[in-house]
Amino acid sequence: MPDTPGRKAVRIGGSVRPPIKIRDVKPAYPAAALEARVAGVVIIEVLVGADGSVADAHVLRSVPMLDEAAIDAVKQWRFTPTALNGEPVDVIMTVTVNFQPE
Repeated sequence: MPDTPGRKAVRIGGSVRPPIKIRDVKPAYPAAALEARVAGVVIIEVLVGADGSVADAHVLRSVPMLDEAAIDAVKQWRFTPTALNGEPVDVIMTVTVNFQPE
């Protein structure tokens, strides 16, 4: 994921701890996928802004019928800000969205 112009993001790891999710939005299971009993895990790389909002997201591991629902949900998530040397920073990390029909 390239840095957004004017924004420098750091990757999670080492002394950079992952932010904690404080707002979770469950994805809406697409009707066609539910009917077809499509299940799986969509892995998404996200850019979490210094304010804790999801500034950008793209799919790393796809389940085609579920990708859009996963991205829509993840973009509504909120995280605690991550600090580096005492300053809030943008971070890049991966998240997973698990779809399992009931």
